[in-house]
Amino acid sequence: MNISMTDRAFSHRCGLAAAVCFALQLCAPLYAAAPAEPLIVGHRGMLLDAPENTLPGFRACLELRLGFEFDVRRTKDGALVCLHDSTVDRTTDGSGKVSDLTLAEIRGLDAGGWFHPSFAGEKVPTVEEVLTLIAQYKRHEVLVAVDLKAENVEEEVVRLAEKQDVLERLLFIGRTITEPTVRQTIRKASGKAQIAILANRPEELPKATGDADADWVYLRYFPSKHEMSAVRESGKRSFITSVTVDLPDNWQRAVAAGISAMLTDYPLELRTHSRTRAAR
Repeated sequence: MNISMTDRAFSHRCGLAAAVCFALQLCAPLYAAAPAEPLIVGHRGMLLDAPENTLPGFRACLELRLGFEFDVRRTKDGALVCLHDSTVDRTTDGSGKVSDLTLAEIRGLDAGGWFHPSFAGEKVPTVEEVLTLIAQYKRHEVLVAVDLKAENVEEEVVRLAEKQDVLERLLFIGRTITEPTVRQTIRKASGKAQIAILANRPEELPKATGDADADWVYLRYFPSKHEMSAVRESGKRSFITSVTVDLPDNWQRAVAAGISAMLTDYPLELRTHSRTRAAR
């Protein structure tokens, strides 16, 4: 993982823009993905090189032809914002529950300075801002995972995504993967939405592949090739979590198993690893 340490130090010295330029030079010859390559989804953006759930991290992923995952919460006055935690304490200079703060109060916080001084003044983005950003990269074939943390937000997110014409590039996870009513609400909102259902263990896979309201199986274990065949035969695709996959040996296992998409804390390293492997 030497490349991870090098890239992280580089970004901390020069800022994300310089790091992205470096990464583009490093990976430019390697962008053409083989058909079997899994889609790479950066967990909360490029969280080792930019503050999580912020536009700079999301933009860096898109510039590198990488997808990303973002979290959805609702403010006191009903706005949808991107924050992983139920409070703003960890990733801003403020404190308090997201649900107890207005959008104006949250937008007044610094969401970048905690990560590095070069990101000082970065704002907590709204969901609409994130979807607008995705729409600016229409030519990039990426998957964006939407982690629904708050209740009763699914239809609103679908409508915002339709407005920006990016719905078919999104995969709904979070509460979606465990709550049938959330999946049903999304399916009712649009038949074009991509919806995931959870399989924690092999014995949960048959129920997941049989769910009529799901298009993807969200895996928290490494499936066998036989199980992956069952997923494909059901007409679904597979998504594996960062906790399961975030070691280079596990990347190889996931690719060999035929995983459709991989959530990772190391999107750039995974891209480089997979291209290096393919070039051998």
